[in-house]
Amino acid sequence: MIQPSSKTVSCESLEDKRKFLCGCRAVSDEKLFCKKDYWQPPDEFEKRKAGDCEDFSLWTWRQLIDMGYDARIVFGRSGRYGIGHAWVSFFQNDKFYLLEPQAAPLGLKLPRLSSLRYEPRWSVSSSGGELKYYAHKTRTESHTPLHLALRLLPEWCRIWGWFWLRVAVRLPYWTERRIFRSVGAKNPKPT
Repeated sequence: MIQPSSKTVSCESLEDKRKFLCGCRAVSDEKLFCKKDYWQPPDEFEKRKAGDCEDFSLWTWRQLIDMGYDARIVFGRSGRYGIGHAWVSFFQNDKFYLLEPQAAPLGLKLPRLSSLRYEPRWSVSSSGGELKYYAHKTRTESHTPLHLALRLLPEWCRIWGWFWLRVAVRLPYWTERRIFRSVGAKNPKPT
């Protein structure tokens, strides 16, 4: 049986979840806790608003379950180098979705071409307070077929292009702010 924890953030929609995650920052356990690995309980992550992939994923998984979704927290490999990673998957209207909690600024959609880089190894679901554990088969194909990649490329360009355009527009502001902060810290105002 899953033990309830105190909860300070309660999401009513996927957009509420995304907004909360946009205010959180990705920080390694070594930087945050001086430990190689530490899994924060979701209520601790809510207060700290910082953590690594499993902290983001545990919190997101709990929110989705509380919102009534059939959701799993997934552990496996992702990206070009196949490093260990955690993310969330869920079902809605008989469709399967991969949710990358650390990509909240992208919006609610991760391009399907990007999701092909995720390789699940284990996952956990919760139904009626009971946990179910799953082991996933390792993929036999190591690359995406060219015809599939070409078919999914326009969606990938639209979603990632929009994200990078927003970043490019904000970059001068962020850079200027950072410079003024560092100059202000080095040259305190005379009193």
